[in-house]
Amino acid sequence: MKPLDNAEAMAVVKESITQIIPDADFTQVEPDDKFRDVLELDSLDFLSLVELLSERTGIRIDEEDYPELTTLSAATRFLVARSQDSASSARWRWSFKADHP
Repeated sequence: MKPLDNAEAMAVVKESITQIIPDADFTQVEPDDKFRDVLELDSLDFLSLVELLSERTGIRIDEEDYPELTTLSAATRFLVARSQDSASSARWRWSFKADHP
């Protein structure tokens, strides 16, 4: 998986929310607003969002990561950082295997 940039990560977050809440109005959500409150996502909606984000990005999201997914800007930062970590670790594993047959 290639690392996500901010625009790609934000798009994934918004598209995933829209799958759960088709009429989500992002004009009402500032980047640092708690989108669960503004968009009225309940706990099941949030878990669906976590699952969608994980499926769409290939990033593992554990329960301890949930606090990182409270605002659009925080969720974007989380996905960008994790996608970069995943890409770095995948490159390291490939490099290690190539050096150690």
